[in-house]
Amino acid sequence: MTDSGPRRALIVIDVQREYVDGALPIAHPPLEESLPNIKAAVEAAHAAEVPVVLVRHVDAADSPVFAEGSRGAELHDVVADAAHDLLLVKQQVSCFGGTRLAEWLAARDVDTLAIAGFMTQHCDESTARDAADLGLAVEVLSDATGTLPLTTPAGAMTAREVHERSLLVLASGFAAVVPTDAWVAAAIDGAPLPGPDLWAATEPARA
Repeated sequence: MTDSGPRRALIVIDVQREYVDGALPIAHPPLEESLPNIKAAVEAAHAAEVPVVLVRHVDAADSPVFAEGSRGAELHDVVADAAHDLLLVKQQVSCFGGTRLAEWLAARDVDTLAIAGFMTQHCDESTARDAADLGLAVEVLSDATGTLPLTTPAGAMTAREVHERSLLVLASGFAAVVPTDAWVAAAIDGAPLPGPDLWAATEPARA
């Protein structure tokens, strides 16, 4: 990282067994793609002296997912033994909710938060929005995140549709959305990534 470049931290959200071989299997991008990209991002962060925050979601012992003490709540092997600067345990959707993340980042003068992990439209998007509201630049690694199909009273979407919709909204006004290889190159070079541009994103409305 150069003195004039972004002061980044990489946050790796909820890379837990529940999303791999548990009740919430990630479907898109496939785990065969996202898990190696998450590992590559963590390795690049260490090489670039970018601090790494690991996050683990834990719910009550009687919860159907992420239950305290369950296998599903354990970190997946791809991050379980990874060197890190902070390990957060959360019970809310955003990584800022009920944790000391904001204070920890501020104490280290971090101005840019890069996001990897699961799920794209849930904890990732919520964390990205909160980070942007705090004045941080936000970067989302498009192929080191992922989600699963959803069905609600409002309708249904495939995992790919959910993932792409979330990334499109984030890129319009909240975050730089880039593939892992582009983020790795920027992190190693200490270079900024182009941020979101809501005016450009809304051009079709004025056409």
